[in-house]
Amino acid sequence: MEKKKIIGYTTGVFDMFHIGHLNILKRAKEQCDYLIVGVSTDELCKSYKKKEPIIPYEERKAIIEAIKYVDEVVPQTDRDKFAAWQRIGFDIMFVGDDWKNSPLFTELEKKFKNVGVKIVFFPYTKTTSSTILREKLDKIK
Repeated sequence: MEKKKIIGYTTGVFDMFHIGHLNILKRAKEQCDYLIVGVSTDELCKSYKKKEPIIPYEERKAIIEAIKYVDEVVPQTDRDKFAAWQRIGFDIMFVGDDWKNSPLFTELEKKFKNVGVKIVFFPYTKTTSSTILREKLDKIK
């Protein structure tokens, strides 16, 4: 009997791709057989971050598709991770630990537990983030 493939899922804006992004994708792929990455659309970013990504969606998507750890890229058009699970059917979701214990993920952990989905929190890369890069760019202007 063939072993069931473990499908992993993670999401992000992936604006100004940096080592923190690469680390999450690499570590996620180490824990699953097939990694699906949801890349936030420009519209989604504008709706909750109130700012437009520096790199447009199609280019961010192309960057993520080119990474060897990624098996599939899907657009993330909303922040409803449970609805994403219903569409995609992943076994494990990978998230930065800056979301741990947030109301959004505390509720999500309960929902996922009921359907057998595990959430793995990875350490957030404090030294590099798109926010830090954006701040450095703003100082140059």
